[in-house]
Amino acid sequence: MPSRTPTTSAAAADPTSDAGTARADAPPALPPLTAQAELLLAREVVPPETLSPTALRDAAAALERTAPAGSLLVVHPRVLPPSALAGHLRRTTTVRGGAVERAGFVVVDMTDVDDFAPVPGVDVPDADVYAVTAPDRGDEMANWSPEEAEPAIAARGRSPLTLAEGVHWVLQSPDVLARNLCFMTIGSRLRRPDGTYDARTPAVWISNGTGRDGAERRGAPKVGWCWWRNRHTWLGFASTTRD
Repeated sequence: MPSRTPTTSAAAADPTSDAGTARADAPPALPPLTAQAELLLAREVVPPETLSPTALRDAAAALERTAPAGSLLVVHPRVLPPSALAGHLRRTTTVRGGAVERAGFVVVDMTDVDDFAPVPGVDVPDADVYAVTAPDRGDEMANWSPEEAEPAIAARGRSPLTLAEGVHWVLQSPDVLARNLCFMTIGSRLRRPDGTYDARTPAVWISNGTGRDGAERRGAPKVGWCWWRNRHTWLGFASTTRD
């Protein structure tokens, strides 16, 4: 199984006095990788002209023989970029006493979403399909900033999820997103032409239907961003184990 190497760091960030505490609500377990592949096919998520159903099924079956239970199946963003993947997300919410299914979306001021690439130390396998082991929402880091969380994740021997990996996780398991329990994907950042990073940092959470989101998107899965040094009480930091 391809490895995922974490960003290196000497020590964890010290949480400040208002940093979040660990949460008891664990995300639901993922189904087998072959079942995840079938969901992608049933929902027509993967364009067959870029990755055939047979190739997807074969890759998932091969990974399932070696990947630990609970791993996440990911189609490489060169085949399925986040901009194409986000619209396939679904979440059921309640509106005026009735259940309504909402589709996912990317915020309007993130037209460059597909340019957010893995940061150094996050080695995405050079394969059309790969598996991510033991994804974790990082609830215990809620109300930390990305700047604080990055070295803490590395010090624990883990690697932050990329945006594409995070969106795949929500697609396979919509209940990973819960009110006040969502996550950032700081394994992806946007590098400017001068080599510095854009301060926007990608995240996946639930829209409140306010502002430019629009009331019709209330309760929908939302791909957006937060500032690198800002804290948000409802956002943890998704990560994976080091292989």
